[in-house]
Amino acid sequence: MINDKVMQEISIHVHTILNEIINAAGLSSGQILVVGASSSEILGKHIGKATSLDVGKIVIEAALAATKDAGVFLAVQCCEHLNRALVVEMACAEAFRLDLVSARPISDAGGACAAAAYEAMERPVLAEHIAAHAGVDFGDTNIGMHVKFVQVPFRPTINRVGEAHVTALTSRPKLIGGVRTKYE
Repeated sequence: MINDKVMQEISIHVHTILNEIINAAGLSSGQILVVGASSSEILGKHIGKATSLDVGKIVIEAALAATKDAGVFLAVQCCEHLNRALVVEMACAEAFRLDLVSARPISDAGGACAAAAYEAMERPVLAEHIAAHAGVDFGDTNIGMHVKFVQVPFRPTINRVGEAHVTALTSRPKLIGGVRTKYE
């Protein structure tokens, strides 16, 4: 069992990191932020070996609060057992014409954070793929496949949530053209 002080710290760190990435990426209302998180890694265990729905709920509550404040869609990556599908609100799926899949994440197949997101969202669905505008990874879950090209690494001021390593990506439009091209 994890104590309340640690759970509060996890919540604060997740919220802070998501606010940083939202600001650094310049995300605007209606854009997508993908989150991948291993509750096992947050607890200092090997990914997939100590799943905790309590940790998943704390992470998702903080993530939903941060994204809601910014008007940004949250996409939560499932684990490999669901082929890294993503939990999103139906409004996000409709806005971005996402391909949906028939599954429901649970702690043992999808992961604690994805299961918690599915429970916490108003109209959750699973999307097969997504091209998010930015992403954060708590515990090396490899969210890069879900962040649109061109990806730009971002280092948040907090580099650990619990015991989990934190990585983040923003994205930018492709730079095309030659020597005569003017860029913004």
